[in-house]
Amino acid sequence: MDSYDVIIVGSGPAGLTAALYAGRQNFKTLVIEKTLVGGMGSMVPRMENYPGFEMIPGKQLVELMKNQTLKYAEIKEGELVDKIELVDDGKNMIITTTNKTYQARAVILATGSKHRHLGVPGEGEFLGRGVAYCATCDGPLFVDRKVLVVGGGNSAVQQALYLDDIGVFVGMIHRRDTLRAENSLQELLKKRKIPVIWNSTIEEIKGDMTVQTVFIYNNVTGEHTELPIDGVFVAVGEIPSNNLAMDLGVELNKNGYIITDKAQKTNVPGVYAAGDITGGFNQWVVACSEGAIAALSAYEHLQMKK
Repeated sequence: MDSYDVIIVGSGPAGLTAALYAGRQNFKTLVIEKTLVGGMGSMVPRMENYPGFEMIPGKQLVELMKNQTLKYAEIKEGELVDKIELVDDGKNMIITTTNKTYQARAVILATGSKHRHLGVPGEGEFLGRGVAYCATCDGPLFVDRKVLVVGGGNSAVQQALYLDDIGVFVGMIHRRDTLRAENSLQELLKKRKIPVIWNSTIEEIKGDMTVQTVFIYNNVTGEHTELPIDGVFVAVGEIPSNNLAMDLGVELNKNGYIITDKAQKTNVPGVYAAGDITGGFNQWVVACSEGAIAALSAYEHLQMKK
């Protein structure tokens, strides 16, 4: 069984930053990622509010962070953590994955969140055939075609702007009459003249082999309409990936996010959390901050246990 000082579950901005900081304390550090490094951070089409970069795609920033982190920590991709157990009266933890078993003195949960679905007929049926959740992943398939982005937050507007950048005919649909996105993003949306269907929701997605039309309900007028469309990009928020935390007995808030103190400590000694899994502001710079704090807190904790 391979032993580490710190094991970090998740490789988004929080996980990579935590690994960088832990590794620089001369801790033997491992990052375990169930898919590819970056998590949902890789899906951010463009960022204009990350310090030091006027504009940078999430995928590019992830690659820079990954290369820097690899100087101080190991990263294992495509390995799913099945279970984390406390052993030796809580002094150590056993981490069981799809590949093998590890031991660690501290664990940082940076498991992030997953896309929230609309839950309407046709959404699952047409996934990958016109329904998508990542503009940078699937956007190029829709160049010169018409799509709708569903949502009103930063992610939705960022995806719409990216799709417009690459030559997609894009509009937005939002259930309210105002957006939640940052003012700077809303100004860009207006400048680009990207249309928004207000006070409306998608009731059903229909098509043959691919998406061909959506049925829309206006919650103010009560009107039902049908709109021909080639694709639907869903950006209506996230759901915390909290299964490991629940199994460990980590305390969650009413929305399922991990509760931590200012040192990113959970109620379980030796277990820390950082990034989107803690709720609050889903911002890259916030995730990095929490990752750094979690790693430094783990270092102090383990030094005291010597």
